[in-house]
Amino acid sequence: MARVALVTGGTRGIGHAICVALRDEGYQVAANYGGNDDAARAFREETGIPVYKFDVSDFEAVRGGIQQVENDLGPVDVLVNNAGITKDTTLHKMAPEQWTDVINTNLNSVFNCSRNVIEGMRERGFGRIICISSINGQKGQFGQGNYAAAKAGILGFVKSLALENANKGVTVNAVAPGYIGTDMVQKMPQKVIDEKILPHIPVGRLGEPEEIARCVAFLARDDSGFITGSTLTANGGQYMI
Repeated sequence: MARVALVTGGTRGIGHAICVALRDEGYQVAANYGGNDDAARAFREETGIPVYKFDVSDFEAVRGGIQQVENDLGPVDVLVNNAGITKDTTLHKMAPEQWTDVINTNLNSVFNCSRNVIEGMRERGFGRIICISSINGQKGQFGQGNYAAAKAGILGFVKSLALENANKGVTVNAVAPGYIGTDMVQKMPQKVIDEKILPHIPVGRLGEPEEIARCVAFLARDDSGFITGSTLTANGGQYMI
């Protein structure tokens, strides 16, 4: 029977590409989304992948959402924590809700979702948890103190959870994308992309969502079991660690 993969924030951008890549690798995929019903409907019609609406920042909503996924498809073997938002501004202008909204959606969601699958993974002796971090969680970014803090927090969480579950057949890894040609990035003024972003990317272009999806698919495979607690950077050489 095909392994079940749940991708949060799975109906748009990088999440969309991850869902398709995992589907094409033979997984039974479930795509979570938070609010854009039209995008979710279009995604389902395009891909045939079932969608599940629940708020990843709410622990009880996540519990109910994952229970529904498992009732429909079976136990979650692969969890991809991809959901994220931005509310950018410098700290001296940041409202408390701009901080808490980003931390809740981008970081607390990783706890909420992982906590609701980890016991089952441990009991079955297999699991893959893959968290989408960011280049800006590694190096920081002007006007993104909230986002960078959340994405950096993911990296510490990944290492700790990897240690706790390494002897249970459960791997936990991160992927840290650089600037990817999603709708969010493409909405930036072209002059900003051409003058402020591309000159700092040695390969000379934005990444493609499918390139991040291939990283996730690799880490999700059964034969990737010796890789855990790692961060796979995919940023075109913009930041090397």
